[in-house]
Amino acid sequence: MTALAKGGRQNFFGFLLRLLARLPFLFIAGRLYGPEALGVFASALVVVELVALVCAMGEKRGLAQRMSDGEGVHPANLAFDGMLLALFFSTLAAIFFWFVPAPLFPSGQYSELDRLIVLAIPGYALTEVVLAAQAYKYDIATTVRARAVVEPWTISIMAGVFWFVPSLQEAGLSLAYLISIYAGLATGLWTFLRTYGLPRQWRIELPYMARTTARALPLATADAIEWGTRRVDIFILGLFAAPSAVGVYYIAQQVASLPQKLKTSFEPILGPVITKNLKTKNYEAIARQVCQVGFWIIAMQAGIALALGVPGEAVMGLVGPEFVGGTGALALLLAAEVVAATAVVSEAVLIYVARVRNLWISIGTIAFQAVLTVVLIQVVVAAGYGEPFKAAAAALALAIALGTASLIKAVLLSKILGHSINNFRWALVYAIAPAVVVGWLATRLPEWAELAFGVPAILLVYGWIIWKRGFGPEDRVLFRRNLDKPPEEQT
Repeated sequence: MTALAKGGRQNFFGFLLRLLARLPFLFIAGRLYGPEALGVFASALVVVELVALVCAMGEKRGLAQRMSDGEGVHPANLAFDGMLLALFFSTLAAIFFWFVPAPLFPSGQYSELDRLIVLAIPGYALTEVVLAAQAYKYDIATTVRARAVVEPWTISIMAGVFWFVPSLQEAGLSLAYLISIYAGLATGLWTFLRTYGLPRQWRIELPYMARTTARALPLATADAIEWGTRRVDIFILGLFAAPSAVGVYYIAQQVASLPQKLKTSFEPILGPVITKNLKTKNYEAIARQVCQVGFWIIAMQAGIALALGVPGEAVMGLVGPEFVGGTGALALLLAAEVVAATAVVSEAVLIYVARVRNLWISIGTIAFQAVLTVVLIQVVVAAGYGEPFKAAAAALALAIALGTASLIKAVLLSKILGHSINNFRWALVYAIAPAVVVGWLATRLPEWAELAFGVPAILLVYGWIIWKRGFGPEDRVLFRRNLDKPPEEQT
């Protein structure tokens, strides 16, 4: 629990940095490039990141297990095995999409420079492996630097720079993203090489690589599906809605993804802790850790969702007046992230103890979401509603699908471990109700005051109540310093 708390605290700081860095990008992209250019960029981004995650071959979580089981093997060799596989598959994918760009740009609107975004696939996949290797050493600081500082600030700065270069302006978002990915990879590689060094007596053995690939496929697919549930809605919207509507939805999704990053605050450290307890069959400890971390994630996500969702019109209006129509989608997306927390922490264990069953549940989830998204969009079209309602329909489908997956995965995990998995506490209701009232009052203020005073007021009211009514002694370890000292000496 101490390792989880230390890793979570460190990456939570990274979440705050990511929040500060994300806002300039949303402002630059919305105000300078506009919803149509954002829609083209978002459609390509969905495919690039999904393919890259598959090409990482599940090493984001699978590398921890291979290193735990690989006694006597130099850790750098295992890491380089994963990097080689990722590089091989991601290069093939980049070549394919260079010559077949249609899946990246379903609207058909793109330039030759936009196609360069396929070069991000190898960089993204390699970064996943490098950061997973660092997480196995309980080094979360490298993930924070790469993903919360270097990548978001690079894309924000470069998007602004490319806007003022006429020959690059049209593809400015794609080029800025490409540079940010390789800046993050360079940051991760610098620390990785200092930690692990180069491999020793490392040989490429094709039979071993084939076995590793076969073993990783269920995990890689589960990773891709879990990620894909947050992106298939954009892909489907790109088929049924105009690029401008996709751009508005993308901004709403980017705002809603901020509380989602809290989940990743614990993900890098949760894998190594779980694999060590699985080796000793300490199922009670695993169940306790899943429930504890699940509540931490839900409690923090709910607070941030309230702070961003209640004054949603003002938040979306910051990006540009044409984005206010995405407020309904934003509220539903924020709710979806909260209900998804249980599925996320349950899957962190299921991928090791029931990876095939977890895979089928994940496949069922994304299939259900895709069908429901199409059905709800068609209902909106038949009712004669406009583009913003198509975005809200996609967000509602996501919330329903993720809520269903959370319930199913929690029940399955509780049966396997023999211990109950429940992340809900009544203190959440006690904290949410007054925070909503405070937020409603804040919406009566001018927009600038709603954001300047309303958002902090919502967080303060919610945070004070959840701390008093919801957090016990074990929960408060998350906020202590000097965690290596005995409890009586901790501050």
